[in-house]
Amino acid sequence: MQSRKPSQELDAVLIAGPTASGKSGAALALAERIHGAIINTDSMQVYREPRILTAGPSVEDEARAAHMLYGHVSVRDRYSVGHYQNDAIAALKQAREMGRVPIFVGGTGMYFSVLTDGIAEIPYVPPDVRAKTESRRNKLGAEKFFAELAERDPQSAAHLKQSDTQRTLRAYEVFEATGKPLSFWQSQMGAPALNGLTLARFVLAPEREELNRRIDTRFETMLANGAMEEAASLKGLDPTLPAAKILGLRELQAVRAGTLPLAEATTLAQTATRQYAKRQMTWFRQRMKDWEWPEASNADEIAARLFQSCHGPA
Repeated sequence: MQSRKPSQELDAVLIAGPTASGKSGAALALAERIHGAIINTDSMQVYREPRILTAGPSVEDEARAAHMLYGHVSVRDRYSVGHYQNDAIAALKQAREMGRVPIFVGGTGMYFSVLTDGIAEIPYVPPDVRAKTESRRNKLGAEKFFAELAERDPQSAAHLKQSDTQRTLRAYEVFEATGKPLSFWQSQMGAPALNGLTLARFVLAPEREELNRRIDTRFETMLANGAMEEAASLKGLDPTLPAAKILGLRELQAVRAGTLPLAEATTLAQTATRQYAKRQMTWFRQRMKDWEWPEASNADEIAARLFQSCHGPA
């Protein structure tokens, strides 16, 4: 895998950035310039039902350029990084068959790692083993379950928190299914999805004050567009599912349940989103130092700069 040199033909574009950074708008504007297909690289935008809460592309956006891996999974599915790897490879192939330049855009660092660095090839875990694992946790309780995991896989447990239900369940079920600890499988790295391709890689990072303003404004727009009703439709969602972490979902469901005023819920959701964006930026700064970090204020300006970086002066 390599970054693009001026004389090389571009195979794919990667655009990372924190939530509300304007990356989706920039990717769309760039796609229109380079005949691109936009491929989702965000762990929450894969879900079908919460298109408002996850800021999924609009019908108008999808009419302007091809979009892939948006809303193709149910919130009730345990979608994983491994699933994304397979889907991303298929989407890459589809984009190429369409004669379009793949533009991977999103805010999930692990998904970009799948594309550029590879991922451990963990064997399939049968549904009955997953059910057995969840039942075991429910029976023992979080503390005893975690202690049992630590006995089986101390290396993985050392990097997990007892409260992280999803990851502790995952580590336990992998041991149940394979007889080997998750840490073993994580050491067996597979090839990156974009292995050997020529890439243009960008991180969009607005100033913190501007990003916070965008986050607050976007959540208010979501409310105006029906986020409350969308959250209510997901009532009863298993809290251990990955989709249960959708930002704003818990707060708005509390409003519907009558346990939280809307104003307070809005503030809590906006604060949680800011904190999430801060964690995203920490990942990008640590893992994507060698990517390009263009400075611009709006989608069209950013797209123009990305286009110039990809193809040279227009």
